[in-house]
Amino acid sequence: MNTQPTLTKDGQETGTTGPAQPSDGLKAGLKNRHLSMIAIGGVIGAGLFVGSGSGIAAAGPAILLSYALVGAMVVFVMRMLGEMAAARPSSGSFSAYADRALGRWAGFSIGWLYWFFWVVVLAVEATAGAKILESWVPAVPQWGWALIVMVVLTATNLGSVASYGEFEFWFAGIKVVAIGAFVVIGMLAVFGVLPGSDNPGAGFAHLTDSGGFFPMGAGAVLTGVLMVVFSFMGSEIVTLAAGESEDPQKAVTKATNSVIWRIGVFYLGSIFIVLTLLPWNDKSIVEKGSYVAALDSIGIAHAGQIMNVIVLTAVLSCLNSGLYTASRMAFSLGQRGDAPKAFAKVNKRGVPVAAILGSVVFGFVAVFFNYKWPDTVFAFLLNSSGAVALFVWLVICVTQLRMRGIILRESPEKLIVRMWLFPYLTWATIAMIVGVLGYMVYDGGSNRDQVVLSLLVAALVIAISLVRQRFGKADRPAEVSERV
Repeated sequence: MNTQPTLTKDGQETGTTGPAQPSDGLKAGLKNRHLSMIAIGGVIGAGLFVGSGSGIAAAGPAILLSYALVGAMVVFVMRMLGEMAAARPSSGSFSAYADRALGRWAGFSIGWLYWFFWVVVLAVEATAGAKILESWVPAVPQWGWALIVMVVLTATNLGSVASYGEFEFWFAGIKVVAIGAFVVIGMLAVFGVLPGSDNPGAGFAHLTDSGGFFPMGAGAVLTGVLMVVFSFMGSEIVTLAAGESEDPQKAVTKATNSVIWRIGVFYLGSIFIVLTLLPWNDKSIVEKGSYVAALDSIGIAHAGQIMNVIVLTAVLSCLNSGLYTASRMAFSLGQRGDAPKAFAKVNKRGVPVAAILGSVVFGFVAVFFNYKWPDTVFAFLLNSSGAVALFVWLVICVTQLRMRGIILRESPEKLIVRMWLFPYLTWATIAMIVGVLGYMVYDGGSNRDQVVLSLLVAALVIAISLVRQRFGKADRPAEVSERV
């Protein structure tokens, strides 16, 4: 029988909590197949399908290097996070680790910033999904579809963690099958061996036949990095979900070890197919979207509608996971006394109802802002959360530098996943993230706005945390202070 020890703050085992059950009241309702698909689907966001065309137009075939650079950065960050999550599975993930390694202010700040990021994403994805659904059934207004989508997925999350896992299993499964089929069919068309294909089968010629591999100059690779980096956000969700799985250590280890091939196949593989099927400067890539343009070049009928179904699936998957992620972060913050106590309570099914409702209410408000003031209030929310993804990755790196020593000192046997070339590769990843943030400021425009506004919001949250500590409003609940 599997048992899960409870650790004190000093890392000592105080007993067991039963058969693989989390000690925080949540239920271990996620099966290994759920976690596997959440891990795979977590790196496939709607941004890959919708935003890749703009990146190709900005950098040409060199966008592959942009995806490779960001992909490598995400692989390193996930390896660091996997090291900590395998040793200390927690629904608060990197926020809980930052709390322990860097201090209360760090756990509080990055936890709330991450929550803020995902509730804004709820509004973005709900609106994107509503636009597709309205095009199919125009009798229902766009706001009506957004409301329906939000209500359905809220009900799913309120049911049980298993219902979230089941929905995500099928959502992610559709995305995985779609991209897998796209890569296989596309590769056959690239070499002219796909029966009935309209594509001339140019092989790899399109990678260099329209101005070379760097048609916009080598510097465009960095511009491409800025355009693709945010489509990778979500890969860390599996480490939050692992806290509600049957075997957290096994799930995290498997997800961490497979992140390289997942990014290689789904991002680099699919974009490579697009670039070999069409010249990078083909107008249809921007007008129709890169994947629709590629499918049209092969001669697949109704490519646009097929891709709309897949994009809708990606949107619903992102909404489902976004609500789950925001609620579990709110739950963890509540446990640590950094959010209302009600957020830390679960019902008999192990569902943190207040944390879910609190997150979805803000999501509904953000949806309203998106319809009422899209160019002012909502634009501010969007820009002020835009760089949070990079902040989260940066905090994960810095936290891992400290947590490695803590784990080795307190429970070295739990260090079953190790960051490669520690600490050198950790520092190199920090330099990469800081470099991206610096280039965003240098690049100007909306990129600079995102960094500046996100920094202002981060400074405000940190200030609130420090004031709470200064005036004694951040005392930990006794039952939480002894857990890590």
